[in-house]
Amino acid sequence: MAEAAQRRVDRIDVRSRWSAADAIRLNRLFTGADTHEMLATLLREHMLGDVAIVSSFGAESAVLLDLVAAVDRTVPVLFLDTGKHFAETLAYRDALATRLGLTDLRVLAPDPTELAARDEAGLRWSYDPDGCCDLRKVRPLERALAGFDASITGRKAFQATTRAALPRFEVDGDRLKVNPLANWTRADIDAHFAARALPRHPLEAQGFASIGCSPCTSRVQPGEDPRSGRWRGWDKTECGIHTDTGEDDQPSF
Repeated sequence: MAEAAQRRVDRIDVRSRWSAADAIRLNRLFTGADTHEMLATLLREHMLGDVAIVSSFGAESAVLLDLVAAVDRTVPVLFLDTGKHFAETLAYRDALATRLGLTDLRVLAPDPTELAARDEAGLRWSYDPDGCCDLRKVRPLERALAGFDASITGRKAFQATTRAALPRFEVDGDRLKVNPLANWTRADIDAHFAARALPRHPLEAQGFASIGCSPCTSRVQPGEDPRSGRWRGWDKTECGIHTDTGEDDQPSF
């Protein structure tokens, strides 16, 4: 295992900005590597440059945070506080960060001047959810990620049909995006929760399979995609901080 990891290190140049060709190469290099080995190699060898985790502290977030914390608890964790979260999510965030010993939790908020100009009443979500997400999520994250070379996300292919071709590595502009759990199944997630005795988000027990802002999150019915409760009734599946990944754009390995 150690020799295989070292061979991967020897074949990768650390860089500050990335291309689609780099993502393809990384997907090939880490084919067959388990998630812990991959994260340990990437983080301990500083192969990603300056990197941060983007976490919603939602229903499945504890798994990725636990895996990264097992390698390096000092990796910055970026949480978008939109001002519209469930109170349960904020409490879960604080409890989980303490439980895992995360030392650099960064809470990102929308710009108050932009909020006053574009959503003074706080109701933009009800008539323009894309604009609300742009204001409360996309813009704050863009500002926060400006100093990072790579980000780590908890996205998984099984969550929705729009994520079915999700690779482990992709590029967003010239920044690398790492999806360590891309090929994990629901059973894999549940097994890790059990093996590590990780606490569940309190809203899961109430039927919320994917948890975002409270006005735009509803319970999921049996047989539905886990993300079907997000923006129900709207032609919208993502908040905008992630784009759909298609097989023609990013090969999946």
